[in-house]
Amino acid sequence: MKNKTAFLSGITGQDSAYLAKYLLDLGYKVIGGARRSAERSYWRLDRLEIKDKIEIVDFDLLDYTNMVEVIKKYKPDEIYNLGAQSFVGTSFRQPVSTAEVNGMAVCKLLDIVKTFSPDSKFYQASTSEMFGEVKESPQSEYTPFNPVSPYGVAKMMAHNMVEVYRRAFDIFGCCGILFNHESSFRGSEFVTKKITDYVRAYKFGEVEDTLKLGNMNAERDWGFAGDYVKAMYLMMQIDTPDSYVIGTGEKHSVRDFVEVAFHCIDIPIKWEGEGIEEKGINSKTGEVLVEISEKFYRPCDVETLLANNMKANKALGWQPETTFLGLVQKMVDDTPF
Repeated sequence: MKNKTAFLSGITGQDSAYLAKYLLDLGYKVIGGARRSAERSYWRLDRLEIKDKIEIVDFDLLDYTNMVEVIKKYKPDEIYNLGAQSFVGTSFRQPVSTAEVNGMAVCKLLDIVKTFSPDSKFYQASTSEMFGEVKESPQSEYTPFNPVSPYGVAKMMAHNMVEVYRRAFDIFGCCGILFNHESSFRGSEFVTKKITDYVRAYKFGEVEDTLKLGNMNAERDWGFAGDYVKAMYLMMQIDTPDSYVIGTGEKHSVRDFVEVAFHCIDIPIKWEGEGIEEKGINSKTGEVLVEISEKFYRPCDVETLLANNMKANKALGWQPETTFLGLVQKMVDDTPF
């Protein structure tokens, strides 16, 4: 039996790196798509020692002809669409381009699959940001979407389009409604990476200023990206395609994340003040380490997200393997596993 071929868009990103390694270890041939106009950096693939094992091709979600050429050429067994404009904050500054990349491009890609490679299985990276101002907690596959950011709206369009193509055109289309999943491979724009990078630098005496953050009360269901890519794979192996919520079932505030990160280097944090005046202080020395800046508040923010992962647990046999403390420790230590 020939090895399966998987195509992963966004191959330079966190999720594609972890998924590529997982699939390679299973014997897959992996094709990785990278945007031509991007300043390509393969440091994640290099750290996993897999770059030379992946066939990397030009793939631009805004170039219809390019997408057709790639899908027609490879007709992969499995397509994982992990490429996107991935920053919620950026979507408020660039709503049109976010809608084009995260929404319309997925519609085009689905139609390309339907027309030129209908036997390919398709995975779409959906997001908990679609729940937005949540209607219930925890959130399951049956919770109504109520996004409050251009990012969430665009992702909801793509998610719904996959379901339409699945029902109307018999495409094997799965959506993973992934809650926040982190690792040392996160981009520096994400608050979790910003926190853990600062804590590691502080440990080695390499900081000159305080850590500036925004909404400390925002609560998220944070898990380890290396666990979540296994759920993506499992979705593509079942007989009937469907959509699944993937998360830990635990929520923690940004404030909690800060406390745990500093705990990893044996620094206890105490909090003084409220709102914009709140400060995080090293309780051993009295040094101010964390301050709040209005610059990092979003025009609209999701206050709390919490996953109900029972469906994934029952249907896929999936559950997270990494604890919240374990995740934060990995990021502070800057270790991928």
